Amino acid sequence: MSTNRQFKLAQRPVGTPTRDNWSYETSPVAEPGDGEFLVRVRYLSLDPAMRGWMNEGKSYVPPVGIGEVMRAGAVGEVVASRHDGFAVGDTVSGLFGVQDYAISNGRGVNKVDPKAAPLPLYLGTLGMPGMTAYFGLLEVGKCQDGETVVVSGAAGAVGSVVGQIAKIKGCRVVGIAGGAEKCRYVVDELGFDACIDYKTGDVKAGLKQHCPDGIDVYFDNVGGDILDAVLTRLAMHARIVICGAISQYNNTTPVKGPSNYMSLLVNRASMTGMVVFDWAARYGEAVTQMAQWLQSGQLKSREHVVEGLQNFPETLLMLFNGENFGKLVLEIDEPN
Repeated sequence: MSTNRQFKLAQRPVGTPTRDNWSYETSPVAEPGDGEFLVRVRYLSLDPAMRGWMNEGKSYVPPVGIGEVMRAGAVGEVVASRHDGFAVGDTVSGLFGVQDYAISNGRGVNKVDPKAAPLPLYLGTLGMPGMTAYFGLLEVGKCQDGETVVVSGAAGAVGSVVGQIAKIKGCRVVGIAGGAEKCRYVVDELGFDACIDYKTGDVKAGLKQHCPDGIDVYFDNVGGDILDAVLTRLAMHARIVICGAISQYNNTTPVKGPSNYMSLLVNRASMTGMVVFDWAARYGEAVTQMAQWLQSGQLKSREHVVEGLQNFPETLLMLFNGENFGKLVLEIDEPN
């Protein structure tokens, strides 16, 4: 417990990030001050949003500063505490960053039960991706029994949960994913009604085939051409939930906006952005419900775990290459 390995942002990326965008440093493990505690990080959440956090400019959260530890959600164990609300041995989740040890004052930190679920689950279905799926679909998308829901990134951490919740709510669900294996997974394992392989198939033709009466709710994780294709198949009063646009995050040219947006007018439809932090006060409600669905078998979760803090830069890129299958998590190895 003497050395803390850290990845800090060294320069802002242009296009796809490389290892050169971070500096790898080691420093002595800090001691918590009054009202603080020290967390030994066990698992890191790797999310597409991290790419946006690296950019300068206004967003829903401030960018990571040059020289700062790279922001990341994580789960770990309290190993020293001078905080009345957190004791040594507590398991906690929060934005602890890409490092072995983190000092926290408790803001934004939640205790989790390691006996109730494996720790990576608290970074996926019972963490930020699950909360995004729950509130994005139910509160923003407002899906109703019998409606047709389409979700892109259907085999990913958010999309896989969106589709399953939609099925629980009685919807017809069509996924869009990359590759035959992922499409088989979301249909055969997760219970989607159909899945369109954007790598080998014609997305527009697939939507026409599987959504003959139009799309009532589209949960968008990718943006770009797929969003444009969905806009041509909207049902009257459709709702589009803009969660992310992973196809655009590493662009070196201007972001491609939807050219078919007039479909929103014709179909009296809406397109609404959502940020999960807006629902933070209700996370407990969602965790309770999702845990019940997991226990009953109505909801399944899949985590893609890669080991080794040193592998962070390359592992993050798996998100943008479509290599991860389920929620991407980095397990932190023991420091030498």
